[in-house]
Amino acid sequence: MSEKKKVRKTFKFKAVASKTTAAHAEQWLWRCQQLYNLALEQRILTYRQFGVSLNYNDQSAELTTFKKEFPEFAQVGSQVLENVLERLDKAFKKFFDRIKKGEKGGFPRFKARSRYDSFTLRQCGWKLNGSYLTVSKVGIFKLILSRPIEGQIKTVSIQRDGCGDWWVCFSCIVDAREYPEPAKGVVGIDVGLKHFCVDSDPDSEPIANPRYYRKLKAKLRRQQRVVSRRKKGSNRRRKAVKRLAKTHRQIANMRLDFLHKVANHYVLNYSEIHVEALKIKNMVKNRHLSMSIQDASWGLFFELLGYKAADAGRQLVKVNPRGTSQKCSGCGEIVPKTLAVRIHSCKSCGLEIDRDENAARNIKAG
Repeated sequence: MSEKKKVRKTFKFKAVASKTTAAHAEQWLWRCQQLYNLALEQRILTYRQFGVSLNYNDQSAELTTFKKEFPEFAQVGSQVLENVLERLDKAFKKFFDRIKKGEKGGFPRFKARSRYDSFTLRQCGWKLNGSYLTVSKVGIFKLILSRPIEGQIKTVSIQRDGCGDWWVCFSCIVDAREYPEPAKGVVGIDVGLKHFCVDSDPDSEPIANPRYYRKLKAKLRRQQRVVSRRKKGSNRRRKAVKRLAKTHRQIANMRLDFLHKVANHYVLNYSEIHVEALKIKNMVKNRHLSMSIQDASWGLFFELLGYKAADAGRQLVKVNPRGTSQKCSGCGEIVPKTLAVRIHSCKSCGLEIDRDENAARNIKAG
């Protein structure tokens, strides 16, 4: 019998830390942020002075000497410091990949202390005992275990969010989930703003757009005004900022939960899923639609759909979006219409359906 397929799976839990543990973790984050910026500066200066591009191997080879020269960094685990350099190296690789594709570069930036919010350990420097995680030289985190941890733990990441709360992420190697055979074949999905999405299945109903950001927009504005009125550096301002961050987190969590459920629905029920290859970065340049598009989070939906489809052995096909709304799915005739026209009405074949359903049928046809 063949071995089961192995996949990576992340288990994320909220963690409670004492003041001492939190202070040590904050210190590690600060050192990581400093190393990231120093390593970035070294790469820039070396290239300007000598025309040489440094990589991860070049910089990691200097870590031992660096820690002797700056002993405050010796307090941080070696694997954690190596991971900082790996992150910087990954940022440069992504930058060069974008340049090769002719896209906007986005050169790696220096990080503010508040923007470096996690550090990662590999298979040493930590110990898990029930719901308690002990990190060497940092302290003990009490985990709120909402589900059991499965498989072999490969890395442990300690993360501080914008609300000041701590989270622990375990990246594990687990057996791939076995999915039942889907009941249906090919489906085309048209994402939108009136409805979150409409598909080509005649038995399906349009999925409503929850508009989480819009629903809490008034609350966010009130909280932002409170932050603006508070004196910078005061405890009252810090508390106001935390309340604002919690509302943003609430929106992000609700949106992610919704997107997971929609993606699961399609992966469980269809063997082949067709979506449009949308250039969302260009679409959000429209100032009238940008907020609604970002609130809908089509990009994150496609990302979730992609990895879930791959995990389940389904096929995800991205089709050219050109003309999917204008072309008649019944006869192929081009029926021009503005965004305000919600009904597709073809004089050639007599087909009259919702424009989004017509687009979904065209997307299904590829």
